[in-house]
Amino acid sequence: MPDRALAPAPATAAGRGRVLVVDDEPDVCESLEALLSLEGYAVELALTAAEGLRKLEARNYDLVLLDLMIPDRSGMEVLREIRERDRETPVFLITAYGSLQVAVDALKAGASDYFAKPWENEKLVREIDGAISKRRLERENIQLKRVLHERYSFPNIVGKSDRMVRILDLVAQVAPSRATILITGETGTGKELIAKAIHSNSPRAEQMFIAVNSGSLPPELLESTLFGHVKGSFTGAVATRKGYFEIANRGTIFFDEIGTLSMDMQSKLLRVIQ
Repeated sequence: MPDRALAPAPATAAGRGRVLVVDDEPDVCESLEALLSLEGYAVELALTAAEGLRKLEARNYDLVLLDLMIPDRSGMEVLREIRERDRETPVFLITAYGSLQVAVDALKAGASDYFAKPWENEKLVREIDGAISKRRLERENIQLKRVLHERYSFPNIVGKSDRMVRILDLVAQVAPSRATILITGETGTGKELIAKAIHSNSPRAEQMFIAVNSGSLPPELLESTLFGHVKGSFTGAVATRKGYFEIANRGTIFFDEIGTLSMDMQSKLLRVIQ
């Protein structure tokens, strides 16, 4: 039986979910089928353990109702075999021989819940609905993380909210361009992380990424740092220091707190950028 933990049953075909009932008593199977069908579930029946395992191998189910006492095999053995291959699909164990020890053993073996016959229909339906809903949310979360990882391979950025998805989508759109980009946000919100994400997903990714803290350098030092400078020595030799613009040629310069620059420095930057 292949691992089907991430492959949900088609919602359009199964309504609220697809449930497999494995029980050797036809009356019990028919009763569960009638109850769950009225609630909108697609129900399939298996009267033997072997038939149940074959059906589990052939398709995906959102939940399994498994009888503890099946003539051809113990329900506990079937549960362990299911759990060897599939740790995620909810399995409810049902039995006419209810006891605390049986319930404990069932849960230890991997059962999601335990019901003694006769059960309360309303409670059973409620627990089935809750288990299926919980598993679907877990699957959606896993698949969303997978999509984000495949679509946005951005280092050090964690987030799956709608806003973060929109931001990362915008990053993916602008990264291939040569546009000058203004990233706004309060201190500590991750502007430099977004800048690095744009750089790492751009054609410039193999070139330099240089972050400049615009507010921490005096204007004179900042100018020479950005544009470089030439100085003489007592021997008359000339030494040239490259500026960040030259070093980051074909790469990316990120100006942190660019709003703190003087108007004069902003004018010089504008001329260089143009």
